[in-house]
Amino acid sequence: MTNELLDRVRRLRQQIDDLRYRYHVLNDPEVTDAMYEGLMNELKKIEEQHPELVTADSPTQRIASQPSEKFEKVVHQVPQWSFNDAFSEEDMRDWEERILKILAKELGFRPTDITYTCELKIDGLHIVLTYEQGVLKTAATRGDGKIGEDVTTNVRTIQSVPLVLKQSVSIVAEGEVWMSRDMFQKINAEREKAGEPLFANPRNAGAGTIRQLDPRIVAERKLHLTAYDISMHTNYKNYENTKSANQELVLLTQEDELQALDKLGFLTDKHWRVCKTIDEVLQFQVEWDKKKHSQPFWIDGIVIKVNQKKYQDILGFTGKAPRWAIALKFAAEQGTTRIKDIYVQVGRTGALTPVALMEPVKLAGTTVTHATLHNFDEIHRLDVRIGDTVVVEKAGDIIPKVVRVLDKMRTGQEQEVHEPSHCPICHSPVERQEIADKKQGTSAALFCTNPKCYAQELERIIHFVSKKAFNIDGLGKKIVEQLVNEGLIKNPADIFTLKQGDLEPLERFAEKSAENLIKAIDDAKQVSLPRFIFALGIRHVGEETAVRLADHFENIESLMQADLETLTQVSDVGPRVAESIVEFFSEEENLYLVKELLNNGVKIETQVKKTVGDNLFSGKTFVLTGTLSSLTRDEAKEKIRELGGSVSGSVSKKTDYVVVGESSGSKYDKAVELGVKILSEDEFLQMF
Repeated sequence: MTNELLDRVRRLRQQIDDLRYRYHVLNDPEVTDAMYEGLMNELKKIEEQHPELVTADSPTQRIASQPSEKFEKVVHQVPQWSFNDAFSEEDMRDWEERILKILAKELGFRPTDITYTCELKIDGLHIVLTYEQGVLKTAATRGDGKIGEDVTTNVRTIQSVPLVLKQSVSIVAEGEVWMSRDMFQKINAEREKAGEPLFANPRNAGAGTIRQLDPRIVAERKLHLTAYDISMHTNYKNYENTKSANQELVLLTQEDELQALDKLGFLTDKHWRVCKTIDEVLQFQVEWDKKKHSQPFWIDGIVIKVNQKKYQDILGFTGKAPRWAIALKFAAEQGTTRIKDIYVQVGRTGALTPVALMEPVKLAGTTVTHATLHNFDEIHRLDVRIGDTVVVEKAGDIIPKVVRVLDKMRTGQEQEVHEPSHCPICHSPVERQEIADKKQGTSAALFCTNPKCYAQELERIIHFVSKKAFNIDGLGKKIVEQLVNEGLIKNPADIFTLKQGDLEPLERFAEKSAENLIKAIDDAKQVSLPRFIFALGIRHVGEETAVRLADHFENIESLMQADLETLTQVSDVGPRVAESIVEFFSEEENLYLVKELLNNGVKIETQVKKTVGDNLFSGKTFVLTGTLSSLTRDEAKEKIRELGGSVSGSVSKKTDYVVVGESSGSKYDKAVELGVKILSEDEFLQMF
């Protein structure tokens, strides 16, 4: 092996790492992946021919070829603390007063030179990075603060994490792993297409990714790591003789620490600021509360740290958090609205949860119309009534909840809400049970004693949104079930009250998928009369019967008022079907459903009375079998009906034509047996 080859390997690694740093850390627009692909390929070939040259810090070793079997435990060299939270100006001033008292007691005076660094609080997964002589040795999760999981193999795939620092120092650095909003939407779109559960938010997606056993999956998801702290290094507490030539890192302030991370080659957030007063800190928080959606990562507040390390050392730690730092969370966005109704949803376990249906209110950038009231104890505690004006907030920008009743707004017309004695779905008796509650320890909840009570309503909604009915794209069985269980819908009419903000907090939804479903629901509001009738789920009324009823009555009001005699005059509607229709529209619940559908924006297209002209379709009955290449089965049916023909699902002597596509089944054989005329797709199209 020649010195020339060794030198070539060294130069390749340096150049590849420099391009990586410029692209993934500096975000240099002039650098692209293509620039170092050729260099990487050359390095791979050399290392394949000379495996003795492969080292752990080589760029080729970022992605391991084999999945891990499990994550080993790692004992942290430095305890990993969490921050205490502040939510208001009062909290911040109390915190400052506490630390000044401690410093005054230790120093004998209240320092006047104290300053604060303010950093964006990225909502991601905390990772601890250990470097020895500038080389990455381990990456671990926080765990319980003392012991975490070794996720080094996965973290090495993150391009913003340097495998080798720009200085040969031994440090423990901390940072936040996060997934970009764009990648989050892309992954959820892929999971939705594959029928997999969606990630609730980028933090969950990032945390789930970093715990993948296969590092190749981690690499594909292109995570990022933003470093914000050096918790240990060789000269951490050496504040004397700071200009000595043998000093590697001089960290007298938090500001120094952030600048050192930047110089060492880490990706750091550049929006931090040193503030001299709490007033400046609060102003920084106000600025970023307005701009929090402008970054590729989620931000849930700001972190404030005493800037001077000498004061940090004096202040020290409590049992779980540093005294010298605090997280100021963004206030949960609040709004006022009026409760239109309070209804009870029955979950998968049978728990009855009261849900408030509200006039639309905008919270955290999205419009919501529903909020959970948790249980009836909560209703009694808040004294919530139907018609009340209430304060609603999104806790952590996620879950809408009613936090207060504005009782001075009451008119006397408000209705009290009473606990039901029977299930609202199946009318089975309910029973009160104590359940575990994270905040209150235990709380009482009502449970339906019939475990299958909601199934019929669920199936009714699934039928309503099906392809032959309202055909709402993206609203499949699992999503319908989720919406029912979450209390967002209790009947088909409720679908048209949903807003994007109602969907985004749910597990299967992201901003884009929620937006897409709301658009699909809006598009479905314009519906033909046959589809509307079929969607109602009237017993014995199938797709073709719905078409004949629509042709005869021309509007839904006439159908609702029809008696048995009138109904039996409709072609193919016998006494059994007529009785079913009359019975359906005699029930108040069904009349209310139609009324609410129309009130919620559903518009039934005007039914044009077909005139039977002189064409090949008039009065003819068609049966379709197999797959048509030029149009869908539903499109073919619509065209036949528009021209005065009808479509049947089975072949009989009354059938005039059987249209045969690819992979036709037994209907073709039946047509041959009965001598019914068979049309190829081309012959069928020529009839138009």
